[in-house]
Amino acid sequence: MTRSPILRRGLLAGAIIAAPALFPVAGHADEGMWTFDAFPTAQMRQAYGWAPDQAWLDRVRAAAVRLTGGCSASFVSNAGLILTNHHCVAPCLQDLSTSGNDLMSKGFRPASRTEERKCPGQQAEVVTAISDVTGPVKTAIGARTGAELVKARDAQIAAIEKAGCPDTARTRCQVVMLYGGAQYKLYTYRKYSDVRIAWAPEDRAATFGGDPDNFNFPRYSLDASFLRAYEDGKPVSPPAWLKWDPRPPRAGEVTFVVGNPGSTARLYTTAQRAFDREVRLPVTITTLSELRGRLLTAMAQTPERNREGQEELNSVENSLKVYIGRLKSLEDPVFWKRLDDADAALKAKVAGNPAIGDPWSQVATAMTAYRELYLPARSIRPAGDLYDWARTLVRAAAERTKPNSERLPGYTDSALPLTEKTVLDPKPVTPWLDRLELEWSLSKAREYLGADDADTKLLLGKESPEALAARLVSGTKLGDPAVRKALWEGGEKAIAASNDPMIVFARHLDARDRELTKELNARVNGPLTVAAGKLADARFAAYGPSVYPDATFTLRISIGKIEGWVERGKPVPPFTTLGGTFTRATGFEPFDLPPAFAANQARINKAVVYDFVTTNDIIGGNSGSPVIDRAGTVIGAAFDGNIHSLGGNYGYEADVNRTVVVASASVDEALRSIYPSPALARELAGRP
Repeated sequence: MTRSPILRRGLLAGAIIAAPALFPVAGHADEGMWTFDAFPTAQMRQAYGWAPDQAWLDRVRAAAVRLTGGCSASFVSNAGLILTNHHCVAPCLQDLSTSGNDLMSKGFRPASRTEERKCPGQQAEVVTAISDVTGPVKTAIGARTGAELVKARDAQIAAIEKAGCPDTARTRCQVVMLYGGAQYKLYTYRKYSDVRIAWAPEDRAATFGGDPDNFNFPRYSLDASFLRAYEDGKPVSPPAWLKWDPRPPRAGEVTFVVGNPGSTARLYTTAQRAFDREVRLPVTITTLSELRGRLLTAMAQTPERNREGQEELNSVENSLKVYIGRLKSLEDPVFWKRLDDADAALKAKVAGNPAIGDPWSQVATAMTAYRELYLPARSIRPAGDLYDWARTLVRAAAERTKPNSERLPGYTDSALPLTEKTVLDPKPVTPWLDRLELEWSLSKAREYLGADDADTKLLLGKESPEALAARLVSGTKLGDPAVRKALWEGGEKAIAASNDPMIVFARHLDARDRELTKELNARVNGPLTVAAGKLADARFAAYGPSVYPDATFTLRISIGKIEGWVERGKPVPPFTTLGGTFTRATGFEPFDLPPAFAANQARINKAVVYDFVTTNDIIGGNSGSPVIDRAGTVIGAAFDGNIHSLGGNYGYEADVNRTVVVASASVDEALRSIYPSPALARELAGRP
C-alpha cells in the first residue's frame, strides 16, 4: 500500500523541517514527478516519439483529485464518482463500522446513491489554477534569517492565500514551497467537503497477501474503491472526468500516473541523509515496531478489539515497511555512493562561485541543531485522536484571536475550514486504542529523553505513562463531537474555563510546543530555507532549468510504460491474473480467499488481468492515482510500489523501481461477477 507514511493518528507527530530539495536532474526518461506547469514535452517526445498536447494535459489535470489523509484519486463519471484505492477509504469504512455491521470485513455496496454514506473528515480537492508567487514571497523575506525569515514568509503566504480564495466554502488556496524555497507557487483548488463512500470490496480482497505481499510483486489485490462528491445534497457534475476503460493493458505501452506524491528527499546533502540514516529512521523503526507489538497483543484479547484495531495495524505495518526500506537503501554502500557522487559533482561545478558560496556547510550546521531538537520536538506532541483534537482546539482558540498574518500555519483564514472540519466532523473514538497509543508515545518519550529530562517531567509530572493515559482517556469528553463544537465556538474563554483533562493537558504542553517551534525555525527551518535558495542557484547554474522539484503532496504527472524487471537473474512478468488468486491461496491468513471470491469462483473470468507494474516514478501519496493511457483513459489505479521503490524517497533506479497498479479490467470484472453492482458498472460505461 503506497499510502503516505505519516500515520493518520498523529503517531509520528513532531516538527516538520523545511528540508531543501536539491532538485534532481532526471537521469532516465521515466524518472520525474513533474508539475503540470512544467511538463517535459521535449524529453518525452525524444524518448517515446510522442507527447500529450496542452488540451490533453488540461483535461487530465481538471479530473485529478487530492484527498485529505494523504491519497490521490480521479473523477470517472459526470455524477461525481471518484476512483481511489481501498486502503485510502479504509479509515472511512472503519469509522462507519460497528460490531454488528463490519464494513471493513464485508465491504460496502449500496443499492442506490441514497445509501451512500459520508466519510468523516474527508475532502476532495481539484486544482483549478497554478500561479507563480515567488516574487512577493521573496520580497517579504528580504535579507531576514532564522525565525524572522520564517515569520515574514508565513505572513506573506497567509496574505496571498486569503486574497486568492475569498470564497472559503468552495475554494482553497495553498502556497507551495518548491525547490526548498527557490520557488513559491499558489495552487487554487475547487473543494468538495461532502464526500461519501460509494463502493468498496471486502477488506481481504484488497489486502490479500497482507504484510508479506505488501511492496512486492506478483500481487493479487483488488485495492480499489469508489467515493462520490456531493454539494448541496446532490452529486456534483465535475467540469472534467476521465473515461473508464476496462480493456486489458498491453506490455510496453506508455502510461501516466497523475496524483499527489507526498514528499521526496532526492539528492539531499550528505548531512541530511546522514541524519535520516542515523537518527530519524532508527528511532521511527524502533518505536513503530513496539507499537505494532502492543497492537497485536491488545487485538488478540477479543474479536471486537481485533476488528477495531485492524485498520490501524495495517497502517502501522505499512509505515514500518516503508521506513525499513528507506533505511536499507541508505545502508546500501552502492546507493549511498551514487547519491554522494552526485552531490560532490554539483559542488565541484559551482566551486568558487561567490554568488553561491557554501550552502552545504549551512545545511550541515542546521542538521547538527536538528539532532539536538528532534527528540524533544517529536515527544512534545503525544499520539492519539483525542490529544490531537485537544491540541488543535487549544491552539485554534489562541490563533484565531490574532491577525491572519501572525497565525501559525494551519490556522490562517485559508486553512481554518479544513482544520475545523477535521476536528468537528462526527468520528467515532475507540478508547482502548487511543489509550494504547497515548501511553506508548509517552513511554517512548520518557525512554528517549530520560526520566530526569525537563520535557519528560513536563509530560508526565509524577504519573506513569500508563496511569496518565488511563486518566486522560477515561476522563475526557472530546469523543463527543458536540463537546468539540462547543469548545471550538466558545474560543479562548471556553478553552480557559474547561476542566476536561485532555484540554488541561494540551494547555499544559502548549507553551513548550510553541517554544520548540520557534527554536526550530531559528536554528533549522530558517537556515535551511536560505541554504535551499543557494543550492537551487547551484543546480540551475550547473544543469539548467529543466528539472523537477521534490514532491510536496501537490499535483504531479509521471511518465512510464508497462514493463517487468529482473529479480535475482529471473524476469518478473508485468501482469497477474484473477485466476492467480486461487493458485496463491493457502486457506490461512493472509492468503485466505475473500469469501466473495470463493462463492463466485465459477463465474469469475480467471484470465482477466488483475494487477500490473509500470516504470512510473511514484512515492507515498500517489495511492489512488489514476493510471492513464495515451488516449487519456483510465486503465488502472496505482496502489503500491515494489520493494525497490522504497529507496525512491532518495533516488529513482530505472531498472528495478516499479509502480504496482490494480487494472480497470479486474475492477470491472469484480463489479460484474464478484460484487455485482450493475448501476455502478453502467455509470462507468457512460450508460444511464
